[in-house]
Amino acid sequence: MMHPTNVTECPKCGGKELGKGKQRGYAVLYPDNKMSFGSDIEHIICIECGFILESYAKKPEKFKGTIY
Repeated sequence: MMHPTNVTECPKCGGKELGKGKQRGYAVLYPDNKMSFGSDIEHIICIECGFILESYAKKPEKFKGTIY
């Protein structure tokens, strides 16, 4: 699922073509002070320069109870 975003242009290069990527494996985001398998991370990326515009935890519910 792609998170809703109103970003339509890269702030770094002005590129208008954006893509979605996933970060997995050892780069999984884990909840602090909680036993969990964590969540993959999804990124919205400018496909012209590679700048990462936004990042999201794919399973944010895994972070309930870890309020900062």
